[in-house]
Amino acid sequence: MRTLTRSGIVRFVFAFASMVLIALPAQIRAEIPAFKQAVAEAAALDRDIADFYRETEYAPIWTGPEALDQSRRRALLAALDTAAAHGLPAARYDVPGLLAMLADVRSARDLGKVEVAMSKAFLTYARDVQTGILKPGAVDDDIKREVPLRNRKGYLTDFVQASPDAFLRALPPHNPEYTRLMKGKLTLERTIERGGWGATVPGKKLEQGDSGPAVVALRDRLIAMGYLTRTATRSYDAEIMVAVQKFQAAHGLDTDGVAGGGTLTEINVSPEERLKSVIVAMERERWMNMERGKRHILVNLTDFTAKVMDDNKLTFVTRSVVGMNQHDRRSPEFSDEMEHMIVNPTWNVPRSIAVKEYLPMLKKNPNAAGHLNITDSSGRAVSRANVDFNQYTEKNFPFDMKQAPSNSNALGLVKFMFPNRYNIYLHDTPAKSLFARETRAYSHGCIRLAQPFDFAYTLLARQTDDPKGVFHKVLKTGRETQIDLEQNIPVHIIYRTALTTPRGQLEFRRDVYGRDAKIWNALDAAGVALIANRG
Repeated sequence: MRTLTRSGIVRFVFAFASMVLIALPAQIRAEIPAFKQAVAEAAALDRDIADFYRETEYAPIWTGPEALDQSRRRALLAALDTAAAHGLPAARYDVPGLLAMLADVRSARDLGKVEVAMSKAFLTYARDVQTGILKPGAVDDDIKREVPLRNRKGYLTDFVQASPDAFLRALPPHNPEYTRLMKGKLTLERTIERGGWGATVPGKKLEQGDSGPAVVALRDRLIAMGYLTRTATRSYDAEIMVAVQKFQAAHGLDTDGVAGGGTLTEINVSPEERLKSVIVAMERERWMNMERGKRHILVNLTDFTAKVMDDNKLTFVTRSVVGMNQHDRRSPEFSDEMEHMIVNPTWNVPRSIAVKEYLPMLKKNPNAAGHLNITDSSGRAVSRANVDFNQYTEKNFPFDMKQAPSNSNALGLVKFMFPNRYNIYLHDTPAKSLFARETRAYSHGCIRLAQPFDFAYTLLARQTDDPKGVFHKVLKTGRETQIDLEQNIPVHIIYRTALTTPRGQLEFRRDVYGRDAKIWNALDAAGVALIANRG
Protein backbone atom coordinates (compact mmCIF):
# COMPACT_ATOMS: atom_id res chain seq x y z
CA MET A 1 0.00 0.00 0.00
CA ARG A 2 1.84 3.16 -1.17
CA THR A 3 -0.35 5.84 0.40
CA LEU A 4 -3.41 5.59 2.60
CA THR A 5 -6.20 8.02 2.03
CA ARG A 6 -9.61 6.47 2.46
CA SER A 7 -10.80 6.53 6.05
CA GLY A 8 -12.64 3.27 5.31
CA ILE A 9 -9.36 1.54 4.59
CA VAL A 10 -7.90 2.98 7.77
CA ARG A 11 -10.81 1.74 9.83
CA PHE A 12 -10.64 -1.74 8.29
CA VAL A 13 -6.89 -2.24 8.71
CA PHE A 14 -6.90 -0.57 12.10
CA ALA A 15 -9.67 -2.88 13.29
CA PHE A 16 -7.61 -5.84 12.12
CA ALA A 17 -4.48 -4.55 13.86
CA SER A 18 -6.42 -3.88 17.05
CA MET A 19 -7.81 -7.43 17.04
CA VAL A 20 -4.27 -8.77 16.68
CA LEU A 21 -3.08 -6.75 19.66
CA ILE A 22 -6.02 -7.76 21.80
CA ALA A 23 -5.49 -11.41 20.91
CA LEU A 24 -1.78 -11.48 21.80
CA PRO A 25 -0.88 -14.49 23.95
CA ALA A 26 -0.77 -13.81 27.65
CA GLN A 27 2.90 -14.73 27.86
CA ILE A 28 3.79 -11.89 25.47
CA ARG A 29 1.90 -9.41 27.57
CA ALA A 30 3.64 -10.84 30.61
CA GLU A 31 7.05 -10.00 29.17
CA ILE A 32 7.00 -6.53 30.67
CA PRO A 33 10.80 -6.20 31.04
CA ALA A 34 11.27 -7.02 27.34
CA PHE A 35 8.65 -4.46 26.36
CA LYS A 36 10.25 -1.78 28.51
CA GLN A 37 13.69 -2.56 27.16
CA ALA A 38 12.43 -2.30 23.58
CA VAL A 39 10.77 1.04 24.32
CA ALA A 40 13.94 2.37 25.92
CA GLU A 41 16.08 1.27 22.97
CA ALA A 42 13.67 2.57 20.31
CA ALA A 43 13.33 5.94 22.07
CA ALA A 44 17.00 6.38 22.88
CA LEU A 45 17.74 8.83 20.05
CA ASP A 46 14.73 11.04 20.79
CA ARG A 47 15.29 12.79 24.10
CA ASP A 48 11.71 14.01 24.52
CA ILE A 49 10.19 10.59 23.94
CA ALA A 50 12.84 8.90 26.08
CA ASP A 51 12.21 11.32 28.96
CA PHE A 52 8.45 10.82 28.71
CA TYR A 53 8.60 7.04 28.90
CA ARG A 54 11.22 7.13 31.65
CA GLU A 55 8.94 9.34 33.74
CA THR A 56 5.94 7.06 33.13
CA GLU A 57 7.98 3.93 33.87
CA TYR A 58 7.61 2.82 30.26
CA ALA A 59 3.86 2.28 30.50
CA PRO A 60 2.22 1.93 27.05
CA ILE A 61 -0.12 4.62 25.82
CA TRP A 62 -0.88 3.14 22.38
CA THR A 63 -0.36 -0.61 22.50
CA GLY A 64 -2.02 -1.63 25.73
CA PRO A 65 -5.16 -3.80 25.75
CA GLU A 66 -7.38 -1.29 27.51
CA ALA A 67 -10.19 0.63 25.79
CA LEU A 68 -8.32 3.91 26.28
CA ASP A 69 -5.28 2.53 24.43
CA GLN A 70 -7.52 1.46 21.56
CA SER A 71 -9.17 4.87 21.57
CA ARG A 72 -5.78 6.58 21.30
CA ARG A 73 -4.70 4.35 18.41
CA ARG A 74 -7.94 4.93 16.59
CA ALA A 75 -7.80 8.71 17.12
CA LEU A 76 -4.19 8.97 15.92
CA LEU A 77 -4.72 6.91 12.78
CA ALA A 78 -7.86 8.87 11.94
CA ALA A 79 -5.98 12.16 12.40
CA LEU A 80 -3.08 11.00 10.26
CA ASP A 81 -5.57 10.07 7.56
CA THR A 82 -6.55 13.75 7.34
CA ALA A 83 -2.97 15.04 6.95
CA ALA A 84 -3.26 15.64 3.20
CA ALA A 85 -6.44 17.67 3.72
CA HIS A 86 -4.34 20.04 5.83
CA GLY A 87 -1.76 20.36 3.07
CA LEU A 88 0.72 18.20 5.00
CA PRO A 89 3.00 15.47 3.55
CA ALA A 90 0.99 12.33 4.32
CA ALA A 91 3.90 9.98 3.61
CA ARG A 92 5.87 11.64 6.41
CA TYR A 93 3.73 9.86 9.01
CA ASP A 94 3.94 6.42 7.31
CA VAL A 95 0.49 5.15 8.25
CA PRO A 96 0.91 1.99 6.13
CA GLY A 97 4.14 1.27 8.00
CA LEU A 98 2.47 1.74 11.37
CA LEU A 99 -0.38 -0.56 10.42
CA ALA A 100 2.04 -3.19 9.14
CA MET A 101 3.97 -3.04 12.41
CA LEU A 102 0.74 -3.42 14.37
CA ALA A 103 -0.29 -6.41 12.32
CA ASP A 104 3.12 -8.09 12.58
CA VAL A 105 3.51 -7.95 16.36
CA ARG A 106 4.75 -11.32 17.57
CA SER A 107 6.63 -10.46 20.75
CA ALA A 108 6.86 -7.96 23.54
CA ARG A 109 9.86 -6.41 21.81
CA ASP A 110 7.77 -5.93 18.66
CA LEU A 111 5.14 -4.28 20.79
CA GLY A 112 7.68 -1.90 22.31
CA LYS A 113 8.92 -0.86 18.88
CA VAL A 114 5.37 -0.14 17.71
CA GLU A 115 4.73 1.86 20.85
CA VAL A 116 7.61 4.23 20.13
CA ALA A 117 6.88 4.39 16.39
CA MET A 118 3.37 5.62 17.14
CA SER A 119 4.67 8.23 19.57
CA LYS A 120 7.11 9.49 16.93
CA ALA A 121 4.36 9.75 14.33
CA PHE A 122 2.14 11.48 16.87
CA LEU A 123 4.77 14.09 17.76
CA THR A 124 5.65 14.78 14.14
CA TYR A 125 2.03 15.22 13.14
CA ALA A 126 1.14 17.28 16.23
CA ARG A 127 3.84 19.85 15.61
CA ASP A 128 3.28 19.90 11.83
CA VAL A 129 -0.47 20.47 12.01
CA GLN A 130 -0.23 22.97 14.85
CA THR A 131 2.75 25.14 13.86
CA GLY A 132 3.75 24.09 10.34
CA ILE A 133 6.41 21.92 8.76
CA LEU A 134 8.81 24.66 7.60
CA LYS A 135 11.08 27.08 9.41
CA PRO A 136 9.99 30.46 7.95
CA GLY A 137 13.34 32.23 8.05
CA ALA A 138 15.05 29.32 6.32
CA VAL A 139 12.76 29.77 3.31
CA ASP A 140 13.17 33.55 3.05
CA ASP A 141 15.18 35.67 5.49
CA ASP A 142 12.65 38.51 5.26
CA ILE A 143 10.10 36.26 6.99
CA LYS A 144 10.93 37.21 10.57
CA ARG A 145 8.00 35.26 11.95
CA GLU A 146 8.61 33.60 15.32
CA VAL A 147 6.63 30.38 15.23
CA PRO A 148 4.97 29.51 18.58
CA LEU A 149 6.46 26.02 18.89
CA ARG A 150 5.12 23.87 21.73
CA ASN A 151 7.18 21.58 23.95
CA ARG A 152 7.40 18.14 22.32
CA LYS A 153 7.30 16.12 25.52
CA GLY A 154 4.41 18.31 26.63
CA TYR A 155 2.38 17.01 23.70
CA LEU A 156 2.64 13.49 25.07
CA THR A 157 2.06 14.52 28.68
CA ASP A 158 -1.04 16.52 27.80
CA PHE A 159 -2.35 13.91 25.37
CA VAL A 160 -2.48 11.08 27.91
CA GLN A 161 -4.51 13.30 30.24
CA ALA A 162 -7.03 14.35 27.59
CA SER A 163 -9.71 12.89 25.38
CA PRO A 164 -7.72 11.55 22.40
CA ASP A 165 -10.11 12.78 19.71
CA ALA A 166 -10.61 16.18 21.33
CA PHE A 167 -6.88 16.70 21.78
CA LEU A 168 -6.08 15.96 18.15
CA ARG A 169 -8.97 18.06 16.85
CA ALA A 170 -7.67 21.02 18.86
CA LEU A 171 -4.21 21.02 17.26
CA PRO A 172 -4.83 22.78 13.90
CA PRO A 173 -5.56 26.52 13.83
CA HIS A 174 -9.16 27.17 14.82
CA ASN A 175 -9.47 30.63 13.33
CA PRO A 176 -12.16 31.04 10.63
CA GLU A 177 -9.59 31.74 7.92
CA TYR A 178 -7.92 28.35 8.26
CA THR A 179 -11.25 26.55 8.16
CA ARG A 180 -12.30 28.42 5.03
CA LEU A 181 -8.94 27.76 3.37
CA MET A 182 -9.38 24.03 3.98
CA LYS A 183 -12.76 24.16 2.27
CA GLY A 184 -11.30 26.20 -0.58
CA LYS A 185 -8.54 23.63 -1.00
CA LEU A 186 -11.09 20.87 -1.40
CA THR A 187 -13.11 22.94 -3.89
CA LEU A 188 -10.02 23.57 -6.04
CA GLU A 189 -9.06 19.90 -5.93
CA ARG A 190 -12.50 18.96 -7.23
CA THR A 191 -12.25 21.65 -9.92
CA ILE A 192 -8.95 20.20 -11.09
CA GLU A 193 -10.37 16.67 -11.09
CA ARG A 194 -13.21 17.92 -13.34
CA GLY A 195 -10.75 19.38 -15.83
CA GLY A 196 -10.19 22.89 -14.50
CA TRP A 197 -11.71 26.14 -15.79
CA GLY A 198 -11.41 25.43 -19.48
CA ALA A 199 -9.34 27.07 -22.18
CA THR A 200 -7.27 30.14 -21.40
CA VAL A 201 -8.28 33.49 -22.90
CA PRO A 202 -6.16 34.70 -25.84
CA GLY A 203 -5.34 38.30 -26.64
CA LYS A 204 -4.07 41.34 -24.75
CA LYS A 205 -7.24 43.33 -24.11
CA LEU A 206 -10.98 42.78 -24.24
CA GLU A 207 -13.63 45.36 -23.42
CA GLN A 208 -17.31 46.14 -23.81
CA GLY A 209 -18.41 45.93 -27.43
CA ASP A 210 -15.83 43.31 -28.45
CA SER A 211 -16.94 39.94 -29.83
CA GLY A 212 -15.45 36.77 -31.22
CA PRO A 213 -13.67 33.60 -29.99
CA ALA A 214 -11.63 35.41 -27.33
CA VAL A 215 -14.79 36.82 -25.74
CA VAL A 216 -16.37 33.35 -25.81
CA ALA A 217 -13.30 31.93 -24.05
CA LEU A 218 -13.51 34.73 -21.48
CA ARG A 219 -17.23 34.08 -21.01
CA ASP A 220 -16.71 30.35 -20.50
CA ARG A 221 -13.86 30.82 -18.05
CA LEU A 222 -15.81 33.35 -15.98
CA ILE A 223 -18.76 30.93 -15.85
CA ALA A 224 -16.49 28.06 -14.77
CA MET A 225 -14.99 30.24 -12.03
CA GLY A 226 -18.40 31.24 -10.76
CA TYR A 227 -18.30 34.95 -11.62
CA LEU A 228 -20.88 34.75 -14.41
CA THR A 229 -24.18 32.91 -14.66
CA ARG A 230 -24.74 30.76 -17.75
CA THR A 231 -25.22 32.77 -20.91
CA ALA A 232 -24.84 32.17 -24.66
CA THR A 233 -23.64 35.69 -25.48
CA ARG A 234 -20.69 36.00 -27.84
CA SER A 235 -20.10 39.68 -27.23
CA TYR A 236 -18.56 41.59 -24.33
CA ASP A 237 -21.85 42.86 -22.90
CA ALA A 238 -22.80 44.49 -19.60
CA GLU A 239 -23.10 41.09 -17.88
CA ILE A 240 -19.56 40.12 -18.80
CA MET A 241 -18.28 43.52 -17.72
CA VAL A 242 -19.86 43.09 -14.27
CA ALA A 243 -18.41 39.58 -14.04
CA VAL A 244 -14.96 40.94 -14.89
CA GLN A 245 -15.37 43.59 -12.19
CA LYS A 246 -16.24 40.88 -9.65
CA PHE A 247 -13.16 38.94 -10.69
CA GLN A 248 -10.99 42.04 -10.44
CA ALA A 249 -12.29 42.86 -6.96
CA ALA A 250 -11.54 39.30 -5.82
CA HIS A 251 -7.96 39.54 -7.11
CA GLY A 252 -6.95 43.00 -5.90
CA LEU A 253 -7.16 44.58 -9.35
CA ASP A 254 -8.62 47.91 -10.45
CA THR A 255 -12.32 47.28 -11.03
CA ASP A 256 -12.67 49.04 -14.38
CA GLY A 257 -14.47 46.12 -16.05
CA VAL A 258 -11.89 45.97 -18.83
CA ALA A 259 -10.04 42.70 -19.34
CA GLY A 260 -6.64 44.24 -19.98
CA GLY A 261 -3.27 42.53 -19.86
CA GLY A 262 -3.04 42.34 -16.07
CA THR A 263 -6.59 41.06 -15.66
CA LEU A 264 -6.21 38.46 -18.41
CA THR A 265 -2.97 37.23 -16.86
CA GLU A 266 -4.79 36.61 -13.58
CA ILE A 267 -7.83 35.06 -15.29
CA ASN A 268 -5.53 32.62 -17.08
CA VAL A 269 -3.81 31.42 -13.91
CA SER A 270 -4.55 27.71 -13.57
CA PRO A 271 -6.46 26.18 -10.66
CA GLU A 272 -3.30 24.19 -9.87
CA GLU A 273 -1.38 27.42 -9.27
CA ARG A 274 -4.23 28.79 -7.16
CA LEU A 275 -4.21 25.57 -5.14
CA LYS A 276 -0.51 26.06 -4.40
CA SER A 277 -1.34 29.51 -3.00
CA VAL A 278 -4.03 28.03 -0.75
CA ILE A 279 -1.72 25.31 0.59
CA VAL A 280 0.96 27.93 1.27
CA ALA A 281 -1.59 30.13 3.04
CA MET A 282 -2.53 27.19 5.29
CA GLU A 283 1.12 26.67 6.24
CA ARG A 284 1.41 30.39 6.97
CA GLU A 285 -1.69 30.20 9.19
CA ARG A 286 -0.05 27.40 11.15
CA TRP A 287 2.99 29.62 11.71
CA MET A 288 0.62 32.07 13.38
CA ASN A 289 -1.38 29.56 15.40
CA MET A 290 -1.61 31.83 18.43
CA GLU A 291 -3.86 34.43 20.01
CA ARG A 292 -3.72 37.48 17.76
CA GLY A 293 -5.57 39.90 20.02
CA LYS A 294 -9.25 40.75 20.31
CA ARG A 295 -8.25 44.02 18.63
CA HIS A 296 -5.31 43.83 16.29
CA ILE A 297 -3.86 45.51 13.22
CA LEU A 298 -3.41 43.37 10.13
CA VAL A 299 -1.16 44.51 7.29
CA ASN A 300 -1.30 42.19 4.28
CA LEU A 301 1.68 43.10 2.10
CA THR A 302 0.25 41.48 -1.05
CA ASP A 303 -3.11 43.21 -0.60
CA PHE A 304 -1.56 46.65 0.04
CA THR A 305 -3.96 47.29 2.92
CA ALA A 306 -3.84 47.94 6.65
CA LYS A 307 -6.83 46.84 8.70
CA VAL A 308 -8.07 47.20 12.25
CA MET A 309 -9.77 43.98 13.34
CA ASP A 310 -12.04 43.64 16.37
CA ASP A 311 -13.09 40.11 17.34
CA ASN A 312 -12.10 38.95 13.82
CA LYS A 313 -14.39 41.55 12.24
CA LEU A 314 -13.17 44.42 10.08
CA THR A 315 -13.45 47.79 11.85
CA PHE A 316 -11.31 49.96 9.57
CA VAL A 317 -9.32 49.53 6.36
CA THR A 318 -7.06 51.81 4.37
CA ARG A 319 -4.85 51.39 1.33
CA SER A 320 -1.13 51.08 1.98
CA VAL A 321 2.19 51.36 0.19
CA VAL A 322 4.76 48.70 1.09
CA GLY A 323 8.45 48.15 0.43
CA MET A 324 9.57 47.95 -3.16
CA ASN A 325 10.73 44.63 -4.54
CA GLN A 326 14.46 45.13 -3.99
CA HIS A 327 16.70 43.06 -1.75
CA ASP A 328 17.10 45.71 0.97
CA ARG A 329 13.65 47.32 0.74
CA ARG A 330 11.11 44.52 0.91
CA SER A 331 8.87 44.84 3.96
CA PRO A 332 9.55 42.00 6.42
CA GLU A 333 6.89 39.82 8.04
CA PHE A 334 6.62 39.78 11.81
CA SER A 335 4.36 40.57 14.76
CA ASP A 336 4.77 43.15 17.50
CA GLU A 337 2.70 45.57 19.58
CA MET A 338 1.84 49.17 18.75
CA GLU A 339 2.54 51.38 21.76
CA HIS A 340 2.11 54.97 20.61
CA MET A 341 1.83 57.41 17.75
CA ILE A 342 3.99 60.44 17.06
CA VAL A 343 2.26 63.50 15.67
CA ASN A 344 4.36 65.99 13.66
CA PRO A 345 7.26 63.53 13.49
CA THR A 346 10.86 64.32 12.71
CA TRP A 347 12.24 62.03 10.03
CA ASN A 348 15.56 60.63 11.16
CA VAL A 349 16.95 59.39 7.88
CA PRO A 350 18.03 55.74 8.21
CA ARG A 351 21.75 55.36 7.70
CA SER A 352 21.25 53.02 4.75
CA ILE A 353 19.30 55.74 2.93
CA ALA A 354 21.70 58.50 3.97
CA VAL A 355 24.79 56.78 2.60
CA LYS A 356 23.28 55.02 -0.40
CA GLU A 357 21.00 57.76 -1.71
CA TYR A 358 21.97 61.12 -0.25
CA LEU A 359 25.77 60.85 0.04
CA PRO A 360 26.23 60.43 -3.74
CA MET A 361 24.03 63.52 -4.23
CA LEU A 362 26.04 65.52 -1.68
CA LYS A 363 29.29 64.59 -3.40
CA LYS A 364 28.01 66.16 -6.60
CA ASN A 365 26.36 69.13 -4.91
CA PRO A 366 26.78 69.93 -1.16
CA ASN A 367 23.46 71.78 -1.23
CA ALA A 368 21.50 68.80 -2.54
CA ALA A 369 18.61 67.54 -0.43
CA GLY A 370 18.30 70.95 1.14
CA HIS A 371 15.16 69.90 3.03
CA LEU A 372 17.34 67.76 5.29
CA ASN A 373 19.37 68.98 8.25
CA ILE A 374 22.81 67.50 8.78
CA THR A 375 24.16 67.05 12.31
CA ASP A 376 27.29 65.56 13.86
CA SER A 377 27.41 62.79 16.44
CA SER A 378 26.70 65.33 19.21
CA GLY A 379 23.59 66.63 17.48
CA ARG A 380 25.19 69.95 16.40
CA ALA A 381 24.23 71.44 13.04
CA VAL A 382 26.81 70.96 10.30
CA SER A 383 27.47 73.64 7.70
CA ARG A 384 27.45 72.05 4.27
CA ALA A 385 29.82 74.72 2.98
CA ASN A 386 32.54 73.54 5.38
CA VAL A 387 32.36 69.85 4.49
CA ASP A 388 34.08 68.00 1.66
CA PHE A 389 31.64 65.15 1.19
CA ASN A 390 33.90 63.47 -1.37
CA GLN A 391 36.17 62.26 1.43
CA TYR A 392 33.44 60.01 2.83
CA THR A 393 32.20 56.57 1.91
CA GLU A 394 29.27 54.46 3.00
CA LYS A 395 31.43 53.08 5.82
CA ASN A 396 32.88 56.28 7.29
CA PHE A 397 30.14 58.88 6.70
CA PRO A 398 30.04 60.51 10.19
CA PHE A 399 26.83 62.55 10.04
CA ASP A 400 23.17 62.14 10.79
CA MET A 401 20.44 63.52 8.55
CA LYS A 402 16.94 64.50 9.58
CA GLN A 403 13.90 66.37 8.35
CA ALA A 404 11.96 68.66 10.68
CA PRO A 405 8.17 68.26 11.10
CA SER A 406 6.20 69.73 8.19
CA ASN A 407 3.57 68.90 5.59
CA SER A 408 6.34 67.82 3.24
CA ASN A 409 8.05 65.56 5.80
CA ALA A 410 8.73 62.10 4.35
CA LEU A 411 6.72 60.60 7.22
CA GLY A 412 3.85 62.98 6.73
CA LEU A 413 2.15 64.27 9.87
CA VAL A 414 1.89 61.11 11.96
CA LYS A 415 3.64 57.79 12.44
CA PHE A 416 2.50 54.76 14.40
CA MET A 417 5.13 53.00 16.46
CA PHE A 418 5.56 49.36 17.43
CA PRO A 419 9.29 49.43 18.32
CA ASN A 420 11.10 46.57 16.61
CA ARG A 421 14.59 45.60 15.53
CA TYR A 422 13.71 46.08 11.86
CA ASN A 423 12.84 49.78 12.25
CA ILE A 424 9.48 49.25 10.55
CA TYR A 425 6.44 51.37 11.36
CA LEU A 426 3.24 52.72 9.81
CA HIS A 427 3.12 56.35 8.74
CA ASP A 428 1.58 59.15 6.71
CA THR A 429 3.23 60.37 3.50
CA PRO A 430 3.09 63.45 1.27
CA ALA A 431 3.27 61.16 -1.80
CA LYS A 432 -0.47 60.61 -2.04
CA SER A 433 -0.58 59.76 -5.74
CA LEU A 434 0.90 56.29 -5.17
CA PHE A 435 -2.26 55.12 -3.42
CA ALA A 436 -4.19 55.31 -6.70
CA ARG A 437 -1.99 52.62 -8.25
CA GLU A 438 -2.98 48.98 -8.45
CA THR A 439 0.39 47.66 -7.27
CA ARG A 440 1.81 49.74 -4.43
CA ALA A 441 5.32 48.53 -3.62
CA TYR A 442 7.37 51.74 -3.53
CA SER A 443 8.63 52.42 0.00
CA HIS A 444 11.96 51.66 1.67
CA GLY A 445 10.23 49.03 3.80
CA CYS A 446 7.90 50.92 6.12
CA ILE A 447 4.13 50.90 5.58
CA ARG A 448 2.57 54.12 4.29
CA LEU A 449 -1.14 54.71 4.93
CA ALA A 450 -3.60 56.43 2.62
CA GLN A 451 -5.85 57.53 5.51
CA PRO A 452 -3.53 57.99 8.49
CA PHE A 453 -5.76 60.49 10.31
CA ASP A 454 -8.78 58.16 10.20
CA PHE A 455 -6.53 55.34 11.32
CA ALA A 456 -5.45 57.46 14.30
CA TYR A 457 -9.06 58.31 15.17
CA THR A 458 -9.94 54.59 15.15
CA LEU A 459 -7.12 53.78 17.56
CA LEU A 460 -7.84 56.72 19.88
CA ALA A 461 -11.58 56.06 19.99
CA ARG A 462 -10.93 53.37 22.60
CA GLN A 463 -9.50 55.90 25.05
CA THR A 464 -11.35 59.18 24.42
CA ASP A 465 -14.82 60.38 23.48
CA ASP A 466 -13.31 62.93 21.09
CA PRO A 467 -10.53 61.16 19.17
CA LYS A 468 -10.55 63.64 16.32
CA GLY A 469 -10.36 66.62 18.68
CA VAL A 470 -7.54 65.12 20.70
CA PHE A 471 -5.53 64.33 17.59
CA HIS A 472 -5.96 67.74 15.94
CA LYS A 473 -5.24 69.66 19.11
CA VAL A 474 -1.78 68.11 19.09
CA LEU A 475 -1.41 68.39 15.32
CA LYS A 476 -2.04 72.16 15.37
CA THR A 477 0.95 72.77 17.65
CA GLY A 478 3.32 71.74 14.86
CA ARG A 479 5.57 70.23 17.51
CA GLU A 480 6.66 66.62 17.61
CA THR A 481 4.43 65.00 20.24
CA GLN A 482 3.93 61.42 21.39
CA ILE A 483 0.44 60.13 22.15
CA ASP A 484 0.54 56.86 24.07
CA LEU A 485 -2.03 54.16 23.54
CA GLU A 486 -3.61 53.15 26.82
CA GLN A 487 -3.58 49.55 25.62
CA ASN A 488 -0.96 48.16 23.28
CA ILE A 489 -2.38 46.78 20.04
CA PRO A 490 -0.87 43.69 18.37
CA VAL A 491 0.37 44.36 14.84
CA HIS A 492 0.71 41.47 12.41
CA ILE A 493 2.50 42.12 9.12
CA ILE A 494 1.53 39.15 6.97
CA TYR A 495 1.85 38.01 3.37
CA ARG A 496 -1.10 36.13 1.88
CA THR A 497 -1.60 35.47 -1.83
CA ALA A 498 -4.66 33.35 -0.99
CA LEU A 499 -7.28 34.64 1.42
CA THR A 500 -10.99 34.26 2.04
CA THR A 501 -14.01 36.45 2.64
CA PRO A 502 -16.26 35.98 5.70
CA ARG A 503 -18.68 34.14 3.38
CA GLY A 504 -15.99 31.67 2.38
CA GLN A 505 -15.11 32.85 -1.13
CA LEU A 506 -11.48 32.46 -2.10
CA GLU A 507 -9.58 35.56 -3.19
CA PHE A 508 -6.07 35.83 -4.58
CA ARG A 509 -3.29 38.40 -4.80
CA ARG A 510 -0.05 38.55 -6.76
CA ASP A 511 3.11 37.10 -5.21
CA VAL A 512 4.73 40.55 -5.03
CA TYR A 513 8.07 39.44 -3.59
CA GLY A 514 8.05 35.84 -4.83
CA ARG A 515 7.96 34.54 -1.27
CA ASP A 516 5.05 32.17 -1.70
CA ALA A 517 6.74 30.54 -4.69
CA LYS A 518 9.70 29.78 -2.41
CA ILE A 519 7.43 28.38 0.28
CA TRP A 520 5.62 26.14 -2.19
CA ASN A 521 8.94 24.81 -3.49
CA ALA A 522 9.97 24.01 0.09
CA LEU A 523 6.63 22.31 0.80
CA ASP A 524 6.90 20.32 -2.42
CA ALA A 525 10.41 19.22 -1.46
CA ALA A 526 9.05 18.15 1.94
CA GLY A 527 6.56 15.85 0.22
CA VAL A 528 3.37 17.90 0.17
CA ALA A 529 1.15 16.66 -2.65
CA LEU A 530 -0.63 19.25 -4.77
CA ILE A 531 -3.69 17.04 -5.11
CA ALA A 532 -4.72 15.01 -2.06
CA ASN A 533 -5.43 11.50 -3.33
CA ARG A 534 -8.74 10.43 -1.83
CA GLY A 535 -8.49 6.96 -3.25
